[in-house]
Amino acid sequence: MTLAPPTTALALSDLTDQALRIRAVEAAANYDVEGLTQVLMAYMRSGSSQGSRTSPHTLTAYRLGVRSFVPWAQASGVQLLRPGRRDGGRYLAYLQERPSCGRGRSGKLSAATVQQYIAGARALYRALDWAGATQINPFTNVSPPQDRTPAIVKRPPYRDELEEILHSCDKELSALLLLCAHAGLRIGEALQVKTDDIAGNILKVYGKGGKIRRVPLGKRVREALREVIPQTDNRLFHWTYSQAAYRMRKASRAAGHPGFWRGFHAARKSSGTRLYQKVGDFTRVAVFLGHSSVETTRKYVAVTDDDVSAEVEDF
Repeated sequence: MTLAPPTTALALSDLTDQALRIRAVEAAANYDVEGLTQVLMAYMRSGSSQGSRTSPHTLTAYRLGVRSFVPWAQASGVQLLRPGRRDGGRYLAYLQERPSCGRGRSGKLSAATVQQYIAGARALYRALDWAGATQINPFTNVSPPQDRTPAIVKRPPYRDELEEILHSCDKELSALLLLCAHAGLRIGEALQVKTDDIAGNILKVYGKGGKIRRVPLGKRVREALREVIPQTDNRLFHWTYSQAAYRMRKASRAAGHPGFWRGFHAARKSSGTRLYQKVGDFTRVAVFLGHSSVETTRKYVAVTDDDVSAEVEDF
């Protein structure tokens, strides 16, 4: 008898232990990328520490990790349920030599991308263990090298040119950009904002891991939000991330800066940097940005080399 395959991670995680194991074993034996991705998503939903609160960004990164690892494993003769003890290291070496296929990019994969792919493969084996398919994880002792270039240097915040881009944005796009660049929201948080979340100058933000924070909105952000006509479900924006990014690249070209746009995260860093310049306190900036660790916040703030020159002048 052939079991009808579940169509969602929810349905898969609700299978009996035996049925779940069968699904996972079949998917691994056939190098079924979609089937294994479904097992991983089911694990993330009901077997991981974060459960349903896992961020969409993490889930997307893990999906990409499976789509990279499984074809490599098949081409390299790796038995997914009985991998060799060196197969994790072999895959890491492959990634470090693999050319980048991103839009407009050349050279090898960045250290951050390699780490992301390894994290996805490692999570896949946790999912296979959870499903009862195998207890072997060839990535347990695999440690991708860290990128020694600070993130704030590789992906710096936007500066004054952001104002030029805003002039080329429509009202909706301007409001979205200001939520990131002035209110410090993640793009995923900004796209989910509803009119019900705004009370005076305070915005209730539903962040990563189910955390809720209340963010003060400056006058300019409040005025921009009032110009947006809500959708039928009271959401201010109806775009996906890709649609919003497309519109921002288009606005960047219209403003005469075709290579300017580096993503919404750089706008969030602009917010953190400007606030730190005002208050000089990483802890207050961390609360504003929704960081649980001040060390994370330090990666978001661009501090000039002569930041303390005035203070040490009379040492």
